[in-house]
Amino acid sequence: MPHLTVEYSANLEDEVDIPGLVRALHETALTCPTFKKAAVRTRAERRDIYEIADSDPQNAFIAVGVRILEGRPDETKAAIGEMLFETLTSALNDVYERRPIGISLDISEISNTFNYKKNNLHDIMAKKEAAA
Repeated sequence: MPHLTVEYSANLEDEVDIPGLVRALHETALTCPTFKKAAVRTRAERRDIYEIADSDPQNAFIAVGVRILEGRPDETKAAIGEMLFETLTSALNDVYERRPIGISLDISEISNTFNYKKNNLHDIMAKKEAAA
């Protein structure tokens, strides 16, 4: 952890560079306090079926969920949220000025107790950094 999921309404695909947004959020996450490079995962999920506000087809949304392991102080979580939300809103400023859109980011904590994972990314990243 952390895992970032960018969920967005399909009607934004022609206006928002989704791969660029994912890349920008990922790069910001790599600079966030307590995040280890090998643990960061960022992805996007297009939503084709949605209703927003008054159901006007121009209404759009982008919701970023940030899942982190529990235990970080509130000040650290606030700093992480502010850094990522700044990147998100900056990337969407032009769209925000042109059309109705809801932009959100929320951080949720994942229990350390019932969290199952297996990966070799930490070891591989450490080897790459040692070789550089």
